[in-house]
Amino acid sequence: MNDKAREPIWTLPFILAFAGHFVFALGFWTFVHLPGFLEELGGKEAEIGTIMGTIAISAILIRPWIGKAMDSRGRRPVVIFGAIIYFIATSAYLSVDSLGPWVYVIRIIHGLGEAALFSVMFTIAADAVPASRRTEGIAIFGVSGLLPLSMGGLLGDWILSNWDYHMLFTVSAVISLVAMFVCLGIPETRPDVTNRETANSGILSVFLNRSLRPLWVLTLGFTFGITSYFTFLKTYIADGEIGSVGSFFLAYSIASVGLRVFFSWIPERLGLKRTLIPSLLCLVAGILVLGNATSGTQIAIAGALCGLGHGYIFPILSALVVTRTEVAFRGVAMTLFTALFDVGALIGAPLLGWVIESNGYSTMFSLAAVMVLSLSGLYFVLDRND
Repeated sequence: MNDKAREPIWTLPFILAFAGHFVFALGFWTFVHLPGFLEELGGKEAEIGTIMGTIAISAILIRPWIGKAMDSRGRRPVVIFGAIIYFIATSAYLSVDSLGPWVYVIRIIHGLGEAALFSVMFTIAADAVPASRRTEGIAIFGVSGLLPLSMGGLLGDWILSNWDYHMLFTVSAVISLVAMFVCLGIPETRPDVTNRETANSGILSVFLNRSLRPLWVLTLGFTFGITSYFTFLKTYIADGEIGSVGSFFLAYSIASVGLRVFFSWIPERLGLKRTLIPSLLCLVAGILVLGNATSGTQIAIAGALCGLGHGYIFPILSALVVTRTEVAFRGVAMTLFTALFDVGALIGAPLLGWVIESNGYSTMFSLAAVMVLSLSGLYFVLDRND
């Protein structure tokens, strides 16, 4: 047992995937400022929510292909495909000057690249880490996305205070180009299994798997919560003139990264489901504090609380999905898991935008918190025997 606990996490495939995901995520998180650009072009909250949610349409549609391709053809082809498409999408934002059909097309292309890279990177991480340290390994890998979360927000703050959105999109495109070249070095990590042919028909069976269904419910709740601030934090802060996007996500990533770096061993020691409860409560508390914030300090506190929740929720859910799935279907399972984040955004962003227009930001954040609590409760009811 002690020998297994010392199995290394930082193998070469893990390191290369970590680096690739870090650079990709840095460019991705600069787009937390996109709602501000859309608002400058005349967009209202409901329309902004719809445009932001459009990225999920193509992401959802392509996920089945991504899952099958990862399990039947390997991880590396999906990495290359996603990196190229993502660079094309980020470069295309430089051509947007109005809220016409073109911005929706770009968001759809953006979704193709995002879906491929998000799915395959965490699948590679699950392949690379030892089973005895799976939650810990996935938690550490997630740092490659959380550090850029604060850096992307702060980078966007700095660029927009000195230049404009055109410069922001230029920097994002350059970052995605660097990410594309880094991703080319990631090796193949697909496990060798004997029933490879069954991977092509496993999507429905994985989705309907009895032990996985409660995880889909909880993932939707988690996604609905994070959609509230990933989509509307920019306009919320601009309207209230309190705090900054960068300060929220700086506190968010410090809390989440600190939790994962120093305490990533706790979930496997205490129990994954036991650790979920305080994590979900932290997320809910953060959303409620955010919705009632009256100062920059409260914005930062809300970021820290949400970050603490996110710090454990995502790796625990990821580890549970991998553990409850056959190795031959790992790519499909991780693809379905990450697809639920797009489903949550597709449904949640327009709905929450409509709530803002009708009843204000505080009501919207309260609704998001209630959704997290409700679906979390349903998860524990459905999963009580597992």
